[in-house]
Amino acid sequence: MSVRFTERNAYIQFIDDSRGVTLAAVSSLSHRAKSKENLDANVKGAETLGGMAATAAKEKGISRVVFDRSGSRYHGKIKALAEAARAGGLEF
Repeated sequence: MSVRFTERNAYIQFIDDSRGVTLAAVSSLSHRAKSKENLDANVKGAETLGGMAATAAKEKGISRVVFDRSGSRYHGKIKALAEAARAGGLEF
């Protein structure tokens, strides 16, 4: 599970490193987004995206992941996203 935040958006990918392919992806720009105002690159948006990411992963049969923060510290939005993904059923 690779996570990347920009100033305005967040991107989450589930990548199979052995094959080099993306298995599932969710972003704040995703077509799955129901309400654009809840998906800003902030803590509240990160919580929503964490739940969406967990759902997308479970649909693809993914339950256990390695959490790649892309060099970001584990606090704020990164922590909120991780906790929401764990609450959604992902193990890491």
